[in-house]
Amino acid sequence: MVEDEHLLDQAIDLYLTGLKGLGSFVSEPSAAFFLSFEQYLILHNIVHHPGVKLMDIAKDRAVTRSAVSRQLKVLLTNHYVIQKKDPVDRRRQSLVATSEGIRVEKQITQRIKKRFSNWLTIFGMKRGAQLLDLLSEFNQQIVQANTERDESK
Repeated sequence: MVEDEHLLDQAIDLYLTGLKGLGSFVSEPSAAFFLSFEQYLILHNIVHHPGVKLMDIAKDRAVTRSAVSRQLKVLLTNHYVIQKKDPVDRRRQSLVATSEGIRVEKQITQRIKKRFSNWLTIFGMKRGAQLLDLLSEFNQQIVQANTERDESK
């Protein structure tokens, strides 16, 4: 039991000092363009899949359409994305990146790749892969399994 408490204290400390900082570390490249990391990911999807529909993004991300719509609003306001009406069904709209959106997405992607490359240089390719494998396993066995249990209640 004492060992469990020690591990809990260590987990809390890691969360407060490391994992919260990881969020800032990941989101910094997109923040320079007044975008959250989630908004960047949506822009990235639109740039690489011109004509994608809002409902497709929501399905891929396993979130509601309204959640994507809130993120999309910023992309539309900044003129990074436009909506085009479907010529067959004018109620449906596809999403297309503007030239400014494409430029911004490319710059953010370059910054993210450079940041990740620097991280691997410091941490090492092997240890980086091990860390990502371990986090992926933790996500599947603990986080996702817990989410599925909560949803089935």
